[in-house]
Parts: sequence; C-alpha cells; structure tokens
Amino acid sequence: MRRLSIVLLLVAAGASLSGCAQTGVFAAANLTSVELAESNYRLVATNVTGTAEAGYVLGFSVPAGMANQTLALARVQGTGLLYREALADLWANFEAEYGAVAGRRLALVNVRYDADNLNLLLYTRPRVSIRADVVEFVPSEEER
Repeated sequence: MRRLSIVLLLVAAGASLSGCAQTGVFAAANLTSVELAESNYRLVATNVTGTAEAGYVLGFSVPAGMANQTLALARVQGTGLLYREALADLWANFEAEYGAVAGRRLALVNVRYDADNLNLLLYTRPRVSIRADVVEFVPSEEER
C-alpha cells in the first residue's frame, strides 16, 4: 500500500510539473525596404482580419502587448500556433473577398496585433487577431 502511495505521489508530481507553456511573442524582423511614395502600388483592401484561438485546461493566459503568454497543464483545442493560424486566416479571408493571392505582388501594411484571453477556473482560451491593409504593387514601365 505504501509503495502504491509513493507511485501515485510521483505521478501527480510529474503531471503538475509538465504541461503546456507558450509565450506567443511574435517578434519578426522585416528587412525588406519598399518605397510607397511613388504611384507603384494600389490599396487593394483595408482592415482585413484573421483570428486564431486555443483552449487549455488547468492554466491561465495573460496578454502583454503583442505577446500572449499561456501556462497550462494541457491543450484541448487548437494547435497553439496562434500567430501562424491568424495570419493564414487573414489571407484566407482576403482570398474569399478579393480573389487568389498566387501570382500577385501583395504586401501587408499597417499590421496590428491584438490579444484577448478568457480565464476561467479550470479553462483558459487565448485568442490572437491580426488586422492589416493589403497593397498590390503595379509593374513599372520598365517591367511591362
């Protein structure tokens, strides 16, 4: 009986020390320099949005600017790749309204990130939203 108690205690300790944790920081550096001062682009869409969320048990989430930090025992919904999924959702929403992206010279400008969390006693749900404007570059006279 004592041996079973020790095993159960070790399993409980191991379960409490393992789990899911993510910082969700999206710190991308963009080294591309594009000149938007000339008439080499046109505004295709404004305020295109994409969202993603995940669900976790026995944890909590804290939004901190662009970061969304989660500490939980187990993920029960979503993949946890919130920024990647939100960006994919943004492009899917763009394609649904403005046509295919393939073959076009598109760029996101005025990108904004929002983080929101629902924290209940046994469940937490972080949500990330990305909103941006889309511009399309038009070929110059030399490229035509």
